[in-house]
Amino acid sequence: MEHLSQSFRALGDPTRLRILRLLSEAPLNVTELVSVVGVAQPSVSHHLSRLRRLGLVREERQSGFTYYSLAVDAKDARWPLIQLAREGDDGSGDRARLTDLLREREDRQALNERLLEPGQSWFLWASALGSLLPPLVAADFGCGTGALSVEIARWARRVIAIDRSREALDQAKERAEREGLANIQFLRQDLHRLSLADAELDLVVISQSLHHVQEPPAVLREAARILKPGGRLIVLELMPHDENWVLEQLGHRHLGFEPADLERILKDLAFDRVVRVSHDRFGGSPFRVFMLNAEKKA
Repeated sequence: MEHLSQSFRALGDPTRLRILRLLSEAPLNVTELVSVVGVAQPSVSHHLSRLRRLGLVREERQSGFTYYSLAVDAKDARWPLIQLAREGDDGSGDRARLTDLLREREDRQALNERLLEPGQSWFLWASALGSLLPPLVAADFGCGTGALSVEIARWARRVIAIDRSREALDQAKERAEREGLANIQFLRQDLHRLSLADAELDLVVISQSLHHVQEPPAVLREAARILKPGGRLIVLELMPHDENWVLEQLGHRHLGFEPADLERILKDLAFDRVVRVSHDRFGGSPFRVFMLNAEKKA
């Protein structure tokens, strides 16, 4: 009863009710909540901390950001007050700002996938290669919404699509179902520490995922561990750049890589026959990409 009383006292604050109403619509990070509610970040963080301690919201790390979402449902004794907040008058215009924010988020994700992630160019030739390759067991590191995993699955025997984001994996599963593909296994795991067995895969693809991870050498080490002798690793990455905005807006942790640095790491990890291919900028994009193709020593 005391916990219920504390929760109702906490929900007596109108800003907290606004935050809960927004989180009932979509998971949001602190920056997004600040932009919608119009309250200073320290205040929003304080409200979220109070709500989290009471079990009203949960937090989850995704792409370098902490996202908050509603942690109660209709079975919770506190739900009626939350329901009243959801159905109440939106005199502050929160819902309209939330709609704009979610649209902008979707546009950024589309931009990231279609323009900043040149791995999409695989689509042009992945199907053609399928008829020339043996049935491989492959892994897609940092699969995101599954665009590349689905293309690989058209010719591979089995694909293991790996990502830390539950939301991204859900979208990847939906994509695979739409395409009628049943040979993709989805894993929500940290690329630094995978549960996969040693020396079981024929191919690992890391398409613009290294710049999202904390320790790229550790991720490459995991790729080397799970590949069979003679297995192949393909890395597609960005050249070094000065576009610092990607750190906050797209969750990048690294501003590209020098290809020679990654080549040295691969050779230290018992890869040989490392082949590098570089590409010019795509249209007006400030980004250049390169691809490394390497074979694990027998």
